Amino acid sequence: MNAPPTVDLVTAHSDSDVVRWLVNDTRDERFLDNIFGEMCIRLQRGGIPVTRATLHVLIHHPQWLGGRILWTDGMREAELTRVDYDVRERAEYIGSPADEIHDGATEVRENLERDPSLGRQHAVYNEMRAKGLTDYVAWPLYHTLGKRHIVTFATNRPGGFDDAHIACLLNMLPVLALVSEIRVKNRLARTLLETYVGSHASELILAGATRRGTGTTVSAAIMICDLRDFTKISDNWPRDNVIDLLNRYFDAMSEPIVRHGGEILKFIGDGLLAIFPLRQPSACVNLLHAVSEARQAMVALNEKDSETGRAPLNYGIGIHVGDVMYGNIGSRARLDFTVIGPAVNMASRLETLTKQLGRTVLLSRAFADFVKDDFELERVGEHPVRGFNDPIELFAYHG
Repeated sequence: MNAPPTVDLVTAHSDSDVVRWLVNDTRDERFLDNIFGEMCIRLQRGGIPVTRATLHVLIHHPQWLGGRILWTDGMREAELTRVDYDVRERAEYIGSPADEIHDGATEVRENLERDPSLGRQHAVYNEMRAKGLTDYVAWPLYHTLGKRHIVTFATNRPGGFDDAHIACLLNMLPVLALVSEIRVKNRLARTLLETYVGSHASELILAGATRRGTGTTVSAAIMICDLRDFTKISDNWPRDNVIDLLNRYFDAMSEPIVRHGGEILKFIGDGLLAIFPLRQPSACVNLLHAVSEARQAMVALNEKDSETGRAPLNYGIGIHVGDVMYGNIGSRARLDFTVIGPAVNMASRLETLTKQLGRTVLLSRAFADFVKDDFELERVGEHPVRGFNDPIELFAYHG
C-alpha cells in the first residue's frame, strides 16, 4: 500500500515546524481541542495528508470518563464530545481501535482500500471507507506514570500515508504528549476542585487563594437543607442502598440550586450548605425557584420509592440572608473553603426549627423581605432562636 521509502524534505521540514509550534507557541492556549485542531491544519499545510484525526483522553470526571476531540478536513475548530463511563460496554467500543489500544496494542494500522472482508471488522472502519478514507493509524499517547490516551490519523490520499508521513507523525507524538498532558492535568485539577468545593471557590483556589485565614466578606442568601430520620435509615438499610438514596436525594436538591445560580459549598452527612451571592440582583428569588423545583423533584423521588415499599423522605430547609466570611479555614495542612458567621448560624437554626414548627421550609424576615412581592409566604410568628437574643419573625414557604 505504501510508496517506497523516500526522504521528503518538505514533509520533514513541516514536521519540525509543527513540533516547534507545539513547543513554543501553544503555552498561552488553555484548551486542548483548540491546539489539536490547529495542529492538524498545520500538518495538512505542511504536506502531511491528514484528512481526519482524533484525540481520546481520560479525565475521570464524576459524570463522564473522558472526551474525544475530532478534527476533519475543512473544520476550522475541532469538535469535543464527552465519553460516558459505560462506553466500554457498548458495541461502538468493543473491537474498536480504542479497545485494541487499551488492551495493550502499540499501533493499530488499517488499509481501508483493500477488501473489507480481509481487514478488521468494526463499524468505524466501514464509516471511514464510506467517507473515502484510504488509510488509518492509531497510537497510544503516553503520559507520565503509565497513563495512556489515544491519538488517531486517517487520510484520503490514494495509497494512504507513506513511510515519511508516518515517521513525521511518530516524531511529533512525544511533544503532543507533553503538551496534552499539561492541559489534561489542568482540566483534572479544575474538575476535582469544582467537584469538591464548587465552581466559584475552585476559581479562587486556582487563582492562588490557598493561604489559611485569607478570605472575603460576601453578602449572600444562605440555604441549609437536612434529611429527617437519616440515622434510622443508615442504621437499618444496607450500605449500598443508603449511598444510593443519598445520591438521589442530593441530585434532587442540588441540580435546581446549580441551575438557578447557587453554589453548593459542602455536603455534611445528609445535609448541604449552599449560597446565592447577592451580586446577582435576583439571588433570593432564584433561591426560592430552586427550592420549588427541588421539592417537586423530591415528590417524584418519593413516588418512585413508594413503588418498592420505601417510606417517603422528609427534610427541612432553613433560609436566611446576610454577610458571611468566605475563605480558607482549618489546620496548617488541611483547609476548608467555606462560609462562616452569624448569618450561616441563623440558617442552620431555622433548619432545626422546621421540625419543631411542622414546616418544611422556614425563612427569616430578612430574607422574606427580598421575595414577598414574588412569592406567597405564610407568617408563622416570632420564635426564639438558639444563640440569638431576640425572637426572630419567621415565614414558611409551601411552593
